[in-house]
Amino acid sequence: MLKTINLSTDLIQKTTGVCGGSACIRKTRIPVWTLVSLKKMGATDQDLLRNYPSLTQIDLEAMWHYYQQNQTEIEQEILAQDDD
Repeated sequence: MLKTINLSTDLIQKTTGVCGGSACIRKTRIPVWTLVSLKKMGATDQDLLRNYPSLTQIDLEAMWHYYQQNQTEIEQEILAQDDD
């Protein structure tokens, strides 16, 4: 029997003390806001997969799904990084 993957809860994690508690791709320290920011600057999925070899296409789909469901959170994190 195949397990259904919930993109937002199975592949995106928030861990206290890791990346400031930002949503990250499962078992990595790659924040969702970083990938969204790169996509907005024109990076393709192929660029992201090449530059982050631990990621899979499913991880990128989960990232985009999470962003669509939590756009305000991610946009605030991107703005906070721009202020630094």
